[in-house]
Amino acid sequence: MSSRLRVGVLALQGDVREHARVLSDLGAHVSAVRRPAELAEVDGLVLPGGESSVIDKLSRSFGMQHPLRAAIADGLPVYGTCAGLILLADRITGGIVGQETFGGLDVVVARNAFGGQVESFETELDVDGFDRPVAATFIRAPFVEEVGPRARAIAALPDGRVVAVEQGALLGTAFHPEVSGETRFHERFLSHVRARA
Repeated sequence: MSSRLRVGVLALQGDVREHARVLSDLGAHVSAVRRPAELAEVDGLVLPGGESSVIDKLSRSFGMQHPLRAAIADGLPVYGTCAGLILLADRITGGIVGQETFGGLDVVVARNAFGGQVESFETELDVDGFDRPVAATFIRAPFVEEVGPRARAIAALPDGRVVAVEQGALLGTAFHPEVSGETRFHERFLSHVRARA
């Protein structure tokens, strides 16, 4: 059934290929999304890790910002990792001057909250709905400072910092499952796509 799912990966900047590979391996038909017409052809979208401020600027240059906001508001299933989580947040802290988001997730996300590249790390996390821990890779990662009433935390570090959230058909992780061989978040995303399709 998942072979009929048409999912896109926002391909303006970031680790697009890694997400496309995981989704293809799970049986989805995957396309790169750079233009509004390409967005209109997919049943779900992944916002990849990368540099959130660059993706924000490029989305405006490519005429994608408003179509993305409208699609998310209309219920398009979206999964954002790292920079993608930042872009899905309704509010951010630590952004560059003028940085905007697509919004949709009722959260406040702290950008680059764990520091630079040298502070990258891996750990195991318990995730609500998963029967065993996940190996989570954090690379210049954000974290969720506040979870609003419409969203819910589904994973947190031992110190309580929230690093994965879900709200309806929206899913966000501060880490990169696509680089560690972890597929369950993508499967969860595809279940949202399937439910809406």
